[in-house]
Amino acid sequence: MIKELEVYFDRLWPICRSIAGPGFRESLDILSEIAPFKRLRFASGKEVLDWTVPPEWRANKAYLIDPHGKKRADFSKNNLHLLNFSEPFQGTMPLKELKKHLYTLPSQPKAIPYLTSYYKRRWGFCLTHEEYLKLPEGQYTVVVDTEIKKGFLEIGEAVLPGRSKQEILFSSYLCHPSLANNELSGPLALTFLYQKVAAMKNRNFTYRFAIMPETIGAICYLSLRGEHLKKWVTAGYTMTCVADPGHFTYKRSRQENSLANVTAETVLKKFGKHEALDFDPSAGSDERQYCSPGFNLPIGSLMRTPYGRYKEYHTSLDNKEFISFKALQQSVEVYHAIVRRLETREIWKNTIFCGEPQLGKRGLYPTLGSQKARNHRAAAMLWFLNLADGTRDLEQIAQTSGQPLSVLKALSRDLEKAGLIQKIVG
Repeated sequence: MIKELEVYFDRLWPICRSIAGPGFRESLDILSEIAPFKRLRFASGKEVLDWTVPPEWRANKAYLIDPHGKKRADFSKNNLHLLNFSEPFQGTMPLKELKKHLYTLPSQPKAIPYLTSYYKRRWGFCLTHEEYLKLPEGQYTVVVDTEIKKGFLEIGEAVLPGRSKQEILFSSYLCHPSLANNELSGPLALTFLYQKVAAMKNRNFTYRFAIMPETIGAICYLSLRGEHLKKWVTAGYTMTCVADPGHFTYKRSRQENSLANVTAETVLKKFGKHEALDFDPSAGSDERQYCSPGFNLPIGSLMRTPYGRYKEYHTSLDNKEFISFKALQQSVEVYHAIVRRLETREIWKNTIFCGEPQLGKRGLYPTLGSQKARNHRAAAMLWFLNLADGTRDLEQIAQTSGQPLSVLKALSRDLEKAGLIQKIVG
């Protein structure tokens, strides 16, 4: 798999992507060689929730020519040089005026920053601070050959049906150009995970895979699929930043005791050092949209080093040399382990729909209150019966109740034999 991941990475790397336009489509075409993504299209200008679908953007060429005839900030050499979604412009101006359109990172003088201007028309260039400081005074020729026109925002979606209509959602984004970990690692991991899940026979769950432009794509997707996802998604994950050499980090869903959280954190314990973060709507990726009010889906995000926590983030330093294809492969394996864990989860449903069942007449309740061990068992049994509503698995019941998982597993046999619970999944 490592070699395949690298081959597809190399094909995707040069493409200038944005939230809508030919770069996104070309990239999705390449990934569709692995997974049969169907296209969902949203016309420019369409109202989606509180947002509006943007126009398409195409970049043809962009560069500066300094007073000595030297070409600088050449888009053809690194597409991060062009402010993403720059409007077209051609003209001449002195350096003092040009500097209003130049962006650098003084704290990282060797890095080209990645910047966008999706929702305000402007043009601009990004360059290293080292080069910025060396720009000679004088007149500059500016060429920004771009097109902004009405078209479509597109989303790729692939569904693998299972025995149940309950769904597991995997989502990633494909709109950043020339960023390795923050961009390409997510959709590559998602697509190769699709391959592994497709090879699994007799799947219990239905699996939905979606690749979109970040933020606006998720909002479009929710405007179309939101009610369906609210009804059927039982767990899901946003896939991003999964190829750097750092340890795993899991950002929890807004639903604290969600199946997504319980399963991911259980699996990560087997993969060594890891970290768990609480949900935060002020930072993150598309899990912010999935977990927003009105949807509140059980969607977390499993990463390695989170966005913003590594210095290469959103710069030209987030390149092929920064990532590890071995780490990317392991990330796919961890996600596959989550799928396997989900497929083997045990879900029980209490057969006594109203009120607490009488355990004494079934020989399940202690008759002598001073026998502490039996009282502990009775408490675990009551927790089990109270929480076994057909939506929680044993791990969730254990986490909510504080009862040992081993005790609950043993109790499930006794309670099933007594006719008090029935297995829904597992």
